[in-house]
Amino acid sequence: MEKLYTRNEENVKTFMKEKLTVKIFPTRDEMGTEAALNVASKINELLQSKDEINMIFAAAPSQQDFMQQLTTDESIDWGRINAFHMDEYIGLEEDASQAFGNFLKERLFSKAPFKSIHYINKQAADPQKECERYAELLEKYPVDIVCLGIGENGHIAFNDPHVADFNDPEMVKVVDLDMACRTQQVNEGCFLQLNLVPTQAITVTIPALMKAEYMFCMVPAANKAEAVYRTLNGEIDEECPATILRTKDKAILYLDKASASKLKD
Repeated sequence: MEKLYTRNEENVKTFMKEKLTVKIFPTRDEMGTEAALNVASKINELLQSKDEINMIFAAAPSQQDFMQQLTTDESIDWGRINAFHMDEYIGLEEDASQAFGNFLKERLFSKAPFKSIHYINKQAADPQKECERYAELLEKYPVDIVCLGIGENGHIAFNDPHVADFNDPEMVKVVDLDMACRTQQVNEGCFLQLNLVPTQAITVTIPALMKAEYMFCMVPAANKAEAVYRTLNGEIDEECPATILRTKDKAILYLDKASASKLKD
């Protein structure tokens, strides 16, 4: 992968884990700022040779620093970007703040004039048909860039360990959420209590995410330290789905001091 410009390079630790580039920043703010700069640079590079590009975004508190910085970048021609999100709860009310489409609309999609925005319908009468509809869109708009995070259980999107499949034949599917995933939503303040967290969701699958040419993965905060350690040091298998990132060319994992706290120097 080509070297990307990094601010305060002397304060940033960079190394490779198999094919994955890992960058550790002193603070969460520095991490988010640099990730946004790198994503903006890649967007602009791709738009030099393409009429438009397609991007998938994660919706999570871990992505807020990155998204806040990205939306202030005036160099980006947003009108040439088609946007998608990677997962959504099934059954939430249309205006629920916890819905990932609403989360992204508030923090990203409403702040930049995208060419198109494609939402997963959380209230679809037939979730399986909604998966098929969204998969068709992803086929029509092959993804160039994925901006993602990692869950406390090592998931990427809502591919929790018990449903993750590195060779999944589907592009989008209905999944049952595991207890660790649902508990994280409460611990991060997204839901007041566990029984309010939906038990099912629609997710873009791992092979569909991995089709992207570029992947930028932002993972700050101490509650992700164990997942980060497993991602970089465990066996590459579905027990920690994020380990698949180590097989991906043109992927970068961004950490802050807290999320990297269990890694050896």
